Amino acid sequence: MKTLAAILALWAGGAQAACRQALALALDISGSVDAQEYLLQRNGLAAALSSEAVQEVLFAPGGAPTRITVFEWSGPSEQALIVPWITLTDPAALARVIGILQSTPRPVQSPTTAIGPALLTGLDLLATQSDCWKRTLDISGDGKANTGPLPQTITLPQNLSDVVINALVIGVAERPGGNWGAGIQELSSYFEAYVIRGPDAFVEVALGYDDYADAMERKLLRELETLATSRMQPNALHLSSE
Repeated sequence: MKTLAAILALWAGGAQAACRQALALALDISGSVDAQEYLLQRNGLAAALSSEAVQEVLFAPGGAPTRITVFEWSGPSEQALIVPWITLTDPAALARVIGILQSTPRPVQSPTTAIGPALLTGLDLLATQSDCWKRTLDISGDGKANTGPLPQTITLPQNLSDVVINALVIGVAERPGGNWGAGIQELSSYFEAYVIRGPDAFVEVALGYDDYADAMERKLLRELETLATSRMQPNALHLSSE
């Protein structure tokens, strides 16, 4: 007869070996993103991942690790993988991600904004992570789609029906000191209507690229859930004789 302690030990071992969350981060490098904004975006992601609050969640004792990948997108055929999938088991693994973000040169980009193909690229990456308890695509953007398949035409295949797509909208003021409200609200509404998908999907907002690091940190903290306890329901334990 298997004991409850033995079953819990087996479950705990599986949880440690499992992947808590697969997180694919997609960064907009279309023509609307100049060199300074590009660096603010790259360095902002690095700063958000390095923050004490995010690391506390990533490396909480007893939790299964998170996997992360980063790619940059612009036109229909311009998607560049910057950070291949890496399991964040410890701060050293995270430091490797930060190093890649800070040292990899900007790839050639199209001036156009192809959100639909960016979604497809993210979904292809997440399709390889089916053993993770949660799969999330996180797309940043400062404009609406103007080329390629429109985001609202992208449907999730059955094997990716559990994927959640969140967004980080980057507001751009029409002039220094200008009013952010109308432009950001319109872009946020566009992403809410046509881009985000799945249970509890959301849009985070950055008030320009200077606010990108703080907005990314807020979003990561909202996304990086501790799923371990929710994976084991009391009625899922069945005692059986050998």
